[in-house]
Amino acid sequence: MNAAVTPDVIASIMEPIGRAAVAAAQSLANAGKDSRNDALVAAASAIRTRANVILAANAIDLQQARERGLSGALLDRLMLNEQRLEAMAKGIEAIVALPDPIGTVIAEWTRPNAMCIQRVRVPLGVIGIIYESRPNVTADAGALCLKSGNAVILRGGSESSHSSRAIHECLTEGLRSAGLPETAIQIVPTTDRAAVGYMLGAMTDYIDVIVPRGGKSLVARVQQEARVPVIGHLEGVCHVYVDRDADLNMAREIVMNAKLRRTGICGAAETLLVDHACASTHLGPIVKSLLDAGCQVRGDEAVRAVDQRVTPATEEDWYTEYLDTIIAAKVVEGVDGAMAHIAKYGSAHTDSIVTGNAATAERFLSGVDSAIVLHNASTQFADGGEFGMGAEIGISTDKFHARGPVGVEQLTSYKYVVRGAGQVRA
Repeated sequence: MNAAVTPDVIASIMEPIGRAAVAAAQSLANAGKDSRNDALVAAASAIRTRANVILAANAIDLQQARERGLSGALLDRLMLNEQRLEAMAKGIEAIVALPDPIGTVIAEWTRPNAMCIQRVRVPLGVIGIIYESRPNVTADAGALCLKSGNAVILRGGSESSHSSRAIHECLTEGLRSAGLPETAIQIVPTTDRAAVGYMLGAMTDYIDVIVPRGGKSLVARVQQEARVPVIGHLEGVCHVYVDRDADLNMAREIVMNAKLRRTGICGAAETLLVDHACASTHLGPIVKSLLDAGCQVRGDEAVRAVDQRVTPATEEDWYTEYLDTIIAAKVVEGVDGAMAHIAKYGSAHTDSIVTGNAATAERFLSGVDSAIVLHNASTQFADGGEFGMGAEIGISTDKFHARGPVGVEQLTSYKYVVRGAGQVRA
């Protein structure tokens, strides 16, 4: 269903989805971990056996995206191949292998009156996930929500609609084979934008939390309009700072990987900061490597002086998430200058320092207020799978309720279980 529809029609589509999700969440709360894991194992198997169907659906999405003139970065996010499908299936299996979070006793203590109090992990309930471009989010989000005992309503972008539906069929097959309600993982059947507005403003009786994953405009809209809590980030303006005590070869390798491994992910470095004290030895070789690899460098005066191919950076460049083969570069006065730049222009996502000085590293790690800070490592490690979390729905730059990679534990809440023996309060 792709044509524009009336508000009444949107309501007639979304209301049954909401009611079914609530009922499914109640069933999942009573389902054992084995049935949830069995569903995920079967879903991973279905992705492998239906690979040709998924790739054919993805080819339709890619063709339509090219006709619409989508950027290379967005096409990369959208594209599936056999390797990415296998990674998708392995990601689900990695989630299966994670400890079951539901029912975990986070803390326990006994009061002087002999009452025993436990803080116990529970599902959030029904999660709404609104995303763009990346069809793998369908698998990651569905699997993470199921593992954490939550029902989920998925609303993917029009760019990936065919791919997402094909992947969703695999998740549904897994639920069916495990005897769990197929409505535990639902996908909104219309790409009309009114469905997003309805999820944000009219489904408070059904949806407990919204997770947006996409461009800045989408996330901003969700944060502005949602009438339920939101877990999300606006953008990933990620920095690599090369300190005076950095090993040049290490710094160059980290910068190249952080920027160019995959330019379209939120953990890709967008700004290079180089300490003035090592600019004469480190800046030129790193900038040359970037340029030679086909990356456009936009720099300040000091950066432009090392290579005539560098173009001038504007004030806007320091704020920009390119998601492309472009990087902004600047020379700063030591770690304090780097931290000041990040504090002003960063998005509190992921920032890295390259240095051989442990004290300087600790200053950076404690002083940069981002969800993820790294020492001598690429920003592209900003990923739930790389953190051993199996997968992630996204990287949250919020400070409530979750921060950093949003995995299984971050999709839970807790309740207090109190056991007494007839105590009454005076």
